[in-house]
Amino acid sequence: MKKSTLSILICLMAINLVAQDKLDRILTAFPYQQISEAQPSIAEMYTLQSAEWKKIFSKLDDDSMRLAPTYALSSFVHDAAKSESNSATGIKILLSGYAQVKSFYAKNFIIQHLGVIGNDAAIKKLSSLLKDQTFIGQAAARALATIQSKSAIAALETALIKSTDTQKEHIEAAINHAKFILPHSTASTSKKVVISNKVQHLLQLQDRMLTAKNPIEKLSILHEAEYIPGFTSLMFVGKYLDEESLKKQAALIAARLALSDNTLRGRAVRDVLEKALPLIAGVDAEVLSKLLRARLKSIPYDYGFESMFNGKNLSGWKGLVGNPIARVKMTPEELLMAEADANAKAKSDWIVENGLLVFTGHGDNLCTVKKYGDVEMYVDWKITEKGDAGIYLRGSPQVQIWDTSRREAGAQVGSGGLYNNKLNQSKPAAVADNPINQWNHFHIIMKGDKVTVFLNGIKVTDNVVLENYWDRNLPIFVKEQIELQAHGTYVAYRNLYIREIPSDDMTTALSSEEISQGFESLFNGSHLDKWVGSKTSYIVKDGAIEVDPTGGSGGNLYTEKEYADFELRFQFQLTPGANNGLGVRAPLTGDAAYVGMELQILDNESPVYAKLNPYQYHGSVYGAIPAMRGYSKPTGEWNDQTVIFKGEQVKIILNGQVILDANIHEASVNGTPDKRDHPGLKNKTGHIGFLGHGDVVRFKNIRIKELTPAKKK
Repeated sequence: MKKSTLSILICLMAINLVAQDKLDRILTAFPYQQISEAQPSIAEMYTLQSAEWKKIFSKLDDDSMRLAPTYALSSFVHDAAKSESNSATGIKILLSGYAQVKSFYAKNFIIQHLGVIGNDAAIKKLSSLLKDQTFIGQAAARALATIQSKSAIAALETALIKSTDTQKEHIEAAINHAKFILPHSTASTSKKVVISNKVQHLLQLQDRMLTAKNPIEKLSILHEAEYIPGFTSLMFVGKYLDEESLKKQAALIAARLALSDNTLRGRAVRDVLEKALPLIAGVDAEVLSKLLRARLKSIPYDYGFESMFNGKNLSGWKGLVGNPIARVKMTPEELLMAEADANAKAKSDWIVENGLLVFTGHGDNLCTVKKYGDVEMYVDWKITEKGDAGIYLRGSPQVQIWDTSRREAGAQVGSGGLYNNKLNQSKPAAVADNPINQWNHFHIIMKGDKVTVFLNGIKVTDNVVLENYWDRNLPIFVKEQIELQAHGTYVAYRNLYIREIPSDDMTTALSSEEISQGFESLFNGSHLDKWVGSKTSYIVKDGAIEVDPTGGSGGNLYTEKEYADFELRFQFQLTPGANNGLGVRAPLTGDAAYVGMELQILDNESPVYAKLNPYQYHGSVYGAIPAMRGYSKPTGEWNDQTVIFKGEQVKIILNGQVILDANIHEASVNGTPDKRDHPGLKNKTGHIGFLGHGDVVRFKNIRIKELTPAKKK
């Protein structure tokens, strides 16, 4: 080979390597956490030659290499869409790429991003693709719908005239989506366009979902739900996390709903978000997943909504036995026998049909197994002609449901009133019922003896006393079952959710036995007056001390007083993967695990702690004495723990089981298992404290009995 030819080949190889290094450098900037990190790479992408773009699209076509070019191309297109001149560059590159790629993923990706550019050239290309009767035409219809310009809608409407039956439903759904106006401020009027009644709109979305013909239509409905904030919207979206064609978009919408509303709490919310988290994908997946994980860690378990009906069977419900006063007079044996008979009858009177809880028209009330006091409740209901039903609160009639055409019975006043009241208001303030055979929505709040009812988003009962129907000389019962009234006509229920409202006075009183034994309360449920330390990281919320990571890294909260020998009783609630500690006989400064003693408080079952040393698990004296495992309650439930220190002896009881009973001196006489110096093991007195690690943990019902008072210094 001639030297000149060899030199040319070497030069070409060098140029190719430089070009490859350049592409690799650009692609490694994605995904990014801050736009400033990726901006130089985005700017450099505008200078790439056609051969370099060809390599990027080749990677996009390769299942094993498509992640980086997906992020890079998406970022580039969104940047290009900001200006007319850059849009022209972006559309040219996308059209060139579309002609090159062959995989479903790559073609669908480029079609979506033609919708992001949204200029005339993009609309022209997408319009031509509408003729394709495969997924290509469907994807093009969705992309045109996202543009929402007059020319994009016109292209869809023109295509609809010429479409086949196969194409028609997809194009119709795209047109409906394109014409749907989301709440926003318009430049022309400067007026905010809002959904006038969010409750009614969500009911309509649920009806539309039942008749939707294809995934495009269903996705459009889910996207509308994103603009109706609140718990009920989240539950609606969460139902589609199992539907293959919808689950990824449903997960994104659920995440955004949760992140935009910090009031959402409880197990039902957690269940939806835990299901959504692994489904989140797309350009912003990494950032969104990180935010959602943090949100999940902080969501309280208590006082949130829980489902009352699983859509499958009558679990959590039972048949009716008498009334609250009559039931109290029955012996336990009599009540059990009567309940068994009532439950057998209820199974034929109340049925589950297509996910609905339905009263067949014969039989008696259906009751919750659990008794409730102060509650907030959501429920959808539907009746037929001449329908008559109601919801009993604390076992007492009733929030009324009926067909407003029944003028002979006075039903023209509407549903939602406290029908059986005599002294207090019984009629609703307005008629807010939807027509029979259509769904209605109750939002019921009962606090103390007063009831508030919203029907289809309109307040119809405002803080009215519910009278005791069974004995009008008595106030309403403090706690009783909730009942769905059976009144001889068909009624169906769905979306039944309830949350218990914490009382205004969250103080946990000592029992008479504890008082006689000499226990005193360390926390009254409302303030931290007996505590010192990190009061920004430890806050009082719903009658508990809660670690708030936003107030710092966690920090330590100590008793103001020092203790020597004592018996401490408290309850704690963990969140997934949570870590905390109980410091005992500790000074206020230094690492309590060494200068005092730290008793581990830990989510033992979390996978992140699978490889800890035995002395690091819950209840262990950290680094020194391991505790028995397997007695913690499931994450989110309240655990009861007792800690007894007497001289050198320490005993820990978790949920009624002794998990550690040891002599501190004997455990360390030959050195501690962690082979660290633990001078605090010799302490005779010190503070008691919670040792935070930046995780959400809650504590309540904290009381202590001094066995040997600490000597005054």
